[in-house]
Amino acid sequence: MSPAEHRPEQSDPTYDEASGPSGLMDLLGVAAVLVETDGRIDMWSPQAEELFGYTCDEAVGQYAAPLLLRPENQEAAIRLFAEVMETGRDWAGAFPVRHKDGSTRLVEFRNMRLTDSIGDHYALGLATDRSTLRQVERNVALSTRLVSQAPIGLAILDTDLRYVVVNPALADMHGVPAADHVGRGFREILPGAPFAGAETAMRQALVSGVAVVDEQVVGHTAADPEHEHAWMASFYRLDDQNGHVLGIANVVVDVTDRYQAAKKADRAQQRLRMVANGSTRIGTTLEVERTARELADVLVPDVADMVAVDLLDSVLQRGRTDLGEGSALFRALAVKTAYPTDAAQAIVQSGRLATYHPDHPAAHCIRTGRPLLTRHLDRADLGRIASDSDGARLFAQAGVHTNLAVPLIARGQVIGVMGLARARNPLPFDEDDLTLACELASSAALSIDNAVLHQHVRSAAETLQRSLLPQLSPRHPGLEVAARYRPAQAFSEVGGDWYDVIPLDGDRTALTVGDVMGSGIPAATAMGRLRTATSTLADLDLDPVRILTHLDKITHGLDPYIATCVYAVYDPHHGRLHVASAGHLPPVLVRADGRPELLDLPTGTPLGVGGVPFEAATLDLDPGDQLVLYTDGLVETRDDPIDERLDELLRLLSAPYDSVEKTCDRLLQALRHPADHDDVALLIARAQPLTACEDPGPCPAPG
Repeated sequence: MSPAEHRPEQSDPTYDEASGPSGLMDLLGVAAVLVETDGRIDMWSPQAEELFGYTCDEAVGQYAAPLLLRPENQEAAIRLFAEVMETGRDWAGAFPVRHKDGSTRLVEFRNMRLTDSIGDHYALGLATDRSTLRQVERNVALSTRLVSQAPIGLAILDTDLRYVVVNPALADMHGVPAADHVGRGFREILPGAPFAGAETAMRQALVSGVAVVDEQVVGHTAADPEHEHAWMASFYRLDDQNGHVLGIANVVVDVTDRYQAAKKADRAQQRLRMVANGSTRIGTTLEVERTARELADVLVPDVADMVAVDLLDSVLQRGRTDLGEGSALFRALAVKTAYPTDAAQAIVQSGRLATYHPDHPAAHCIRTGRPLLTRHLDRADLGRIASDSDGARLFAQAGVHTNLAVPLIARGQVIGVMGLARARNPLPFDEDDLTLACELASSAALSIDNAVLHQHVRSAAETLQRSLLPQLSPRHPGLEVAARYRPAQAFSEVGGDWYDVIPLDGDRTALTVGDVMGSGIPAATAMGRLRTATSTLADLDLDPVRILTHLDKITHGLDPYIATCVYAVYDPHHGRLHVASAGHLPPVLVRADGRPELLDLPTGTPLGVGGVPFEAATLDLDPGDQLVLYTDGLVETRDDPIDERLDELLRLLSAPYDSVEKTCDRLLQALRHPADHDDVALLIARAQPLTACEDPGPCPAPG
């Protein structure tokens, strides 16, 4: 029976399954021709029709040589055919073939002898266009070299994510030989948690057919388990020409250098952001302790788990670094931890004094003026950074593993130390952390030093201010008097506010309140000169207008200072008050029945302006009436209209009080705020009936 008689029916399922394109064979278009021993064509495949141009009906039964070859090539072909049929050895090579259209094409053949069940022989010729074959060979060779020599990682995995092919570059990345990949699953080779996302992405690509491009994966492999690496991975599904899913391809590029550079750049940007943030958050006031707390707030928890800021006590007390003999004395200004921890007990608490042993990082910073970075702390190091053995034990229990000490340097002098530590944060301090800490410490040190300087200047100004104010007697003829001075609160300077009560002839009393516009020691000095001048002029028994006129000339000589002032003279025998104002806020008159009112006085110009005459007003004071003189610090704020504040003052004064002392205290308590930026002088005088001894008549004899 000839092979033609054994052809399967078209309905045979085996035939149906094999009839579709078969990948490489279909790409090559391999033609099959079965030739009988006499040289006639017995079978002719559809690919043969495409390759040679003849249909099956035109070719079957024809002698192959005259049909397909030119005369000059037929003899050589018949000889080769005979050799194959006689010996059974295959022959392969290229041979020129005549196409049906008359053209000659070079075709690659593989000829072999077939034997059927009864011993008859046939020749099977497999043929393909040589140019196509050479192109495929070149592509395969190029692909093989591309995969094997590529510096990027390439792999093919089947639908179960088992490795089928891995190139050397990817094998090196994984630290596993290429041969050991084959047949093993993706997660067997890369079991770490960071690779779970890549596995999920590949499974999604297998299902959807949508490629995943440039997914960053960061983790550790067997190639370098101690260091973190980064890769950009792309996954795309592989399908055959029928659309059947073959598996998934991986393209992996090691981008560790770029990743580390990006991390470094990001840390640099973060450091710049923190420095910028620190410049706005540190030094918002001129308070030493608050500035230290602001520094700690910036560092915790972003940089450190624990921070302590200590200042040399000599800087706080005398404004200069004075180490003297023995260990330096520190005052703890701020302590902060990122979370509750017993390690805080090992740190000197805010406000306390401490000395440290010579090997302590703080002592090192004071001696050398240089920071000290300890990346990894051992037991001996914990004993060195702690003040005692109990502190070392607490640090060890808390897991403190890295430490950084930075000197606080201002104007070339070491004024203190900042200590940082990490426990829960697993990363040791590095050079970037050191640079950031030094930058923040430098800025904070200058702010702290400014605050210390301001504190000393403010203290001196306040001392001077108080020394220039009078020590009042609460009793004057026909008057009960109380006065208060309050310096500016928070971080503001001491101002130039003053008050005075001056006894005059005839049981009269001069009452004055003033405000030099300015702050600090110069303003306090100017205030002292004006108060002295006022007292001297008052002794000359001048009326309020002439007093203010002379003070105006004196203030003009105190350039650049000007001042406001109200000056009043009370005569208890006539119950008469003469008062004049130089640009000052109006006094309040509180009648005995509790009705307060702002006195409608000629305002006048401030002292020192010159050229404008002053005017006085006269009013009667009955027993129980009160005169309230004050400076603008009592009622002026940055947020409230002055009219509303004056209304509040009147409301407070409408309530009855037992004494002028209590009235002073109540006004200050209600109207002053800890953050007010101006000082206050307040003077209240209540008219009283003259006692027998104060009356012009004779005093009764004792007993």
